[in-house]
Amino acid sequence: MNNLQPHIHLDTSLQIKFALLPGDPARLDRIAVFLDDVKELAYNREFRSLKGLYKGIEILAISTGIGGASAGIAVEELHNIGVSAMIRIGSCGSLQKEVKLGDLVIVNGAVRDDGASKTYIDAVYPAVPDPYLMQACIMSARDLGFPFHVGIARSHDSFYTDREEAIDAYWSERGVLAADMETAALFTIGRLRGVRAASILNNVVSYEEDTADSIAQYVDGENLAMEGEKQEIQTALEAFYRISQ
Repeated sequence: MNNLQPHIHLDTSLQIKFALLPGDPARLDRIAVFLDDVKELAYNREFRSLKGLYKGIEILAISTGIGGASAGIAVEELHNIGVSAMIRIGSCGSLQKEVKLGDLVIVNGAVRDDGASKTYIDAVYPAVPDPYLMQACIMSARDLGFPFHVGIARSHDSFYTDREEAIDAYWSERGVLAADMETAALFTIGRLRGVRAASILNNVVSYEEDTADSIAQYVDGENLAMEGEKQEIQTALEAFYRISQ
């Protein structure tokens, strides 16, 4: 038995240590252009996967869908098949004016304002990345010359609560750089399972701009956020290469 996982439909025969975790299944097509010998693996629910080589290193890429619950399933099942390092390459909305469209946010801690991470352990437990993997991301972004920021993100469960503006203002005033939906679950579950985790977020929504309008432009691929997506992919791949040496 190769320990086939029920949701991601992958098993231990892969023997791959490094995984990129985008949210959107379509982002795998844009990851594939940076890899050699690409092979599609599985596609079940939100979990689409492929593998390939980056500078001779085997890389797995698997989409996690939207939110901490589905991301947490991916982390658990990837851990079960032997993946030991994971980097989220996702999108975020800025909570600070200096974080421009297409800028990267390398997360050094996450506000656990989600439900998934809290089902595992009390909310006082910190959501933090593996320091060495995070540092590899920082060094890679710096050496590649990409615009990036290092700081706290807030992970949440909905764009559509009745108090979104007030909530954003509250966390902005406390120095949080950006908001996403998955990083807290990745950091919390990854830490509890002994997985090295990091998160690189591409800002697709400027602070105090309309989320729906910005995301529509992002999907159309006609603004700076699409360049940011390419840069977060390259940064993560270089980080994996660094820690493999």
